[in-house]
Amino acid sequence: MCGIYVGRTIFFSTTRFFYDLSAAPVASPTPQPPLPKLLPQVGSIVYTVQDGDSCDAILAYQMRMNQAGEVFSDLKSETVWALNTALGKDCHSIQPGTVLSLSPQYPLVALGGTVEKIEPLSPHQVLPTPLIRVRHTEPQGPDCSRGCALTVQVAPRVLVRLEVQTALTIREGSWVWARAMMARKRIAGFDTYPYVDNKATLNGMSLHVCDFQVDDVHDDNSLACSQLQPNTINEDGGSWLFAVTGPGALDHWHYPVHLPPNTRVLLWLTDENGTLTYHAGDPLYRYNESTHRYRKIA
Repeated sequence: MCGIYVGRTIFFSTTRFFYDLSAAPVASPTPQPPLPKLLPQVGSIVYTVQDGDSCDAILAYQMRMNQAGEVFSDLKSETVWALNTALGKDCHSIQPGTVLSLSPQYPLVALGGTVEKIEPLSPHQVLPTPLIRVRHTEPQGPDCSRGCALTVQVAPRVLVRLEVQTALTIREGSWVWARAMMARKRIAGFDTYPYVDNKATLNGMSLHVCDFQVDDVHDDNSLACSQLQPNTINEDGGSWLFAVTGPGALDHWHYPVHLPPNTRVLLWLTDENGTLTYHAGDPLYRYNESTHRYRKIA
């Protein structure tokens, strides 16, 4: 299933997967975990340039950005300017000892929270195709098979907007889990700019969802994160993820991350045949509240 996002509207190609609405599982309300006290924190990693380093090599080896030379190209001066601004240094003049700020490219975020509001992104109607079998019964919730915008509380007094396409039944008050693509900083003439503004906050942010669960039912037909464009997940072999530890957040995915609840982390997820997962020993960083940077712990 392929999704192409334009503004806040989702257009799905004619090759999209057709949901069998009659067989869509209905999520059962489950005991809700406590909301995290903190939000995932956008941030960067400090790196000191070594002998023989180049910007492309640093991004490839430190950030696993194998497409750095294509995303940031000397043929497009605006992309190099944007990279220099993000790094805090001119890539053409770095020397051993130069300190750079490295940001994760096209990062995802892991969230859990309660649904406060549901808004369809398209008119409530059944697709005119015989491939979908629809029972003529009273709907148990809004039809989100063509897309809905969910207002979700993910921390005390913090709301985000999750844009999702699902055949699962969602109600106000449902608990949802999601991995989603973070909104990136807008750079004129550089639509594929890969970084989130370090000053950005999740509060009020609109996020496109690529892994979704309602209460106790996971949507196995949700978009793969590599389908949310632009990104370099396939080329890089994975993706960076911002998260907060705890039962209401990262712990839901059962990654081998053993840190106290409400710890802000950045970790690398490996792409295994379309499934993003974390393995012990993969890059794991913890946010330092004093330096406002991420520090490697694995």
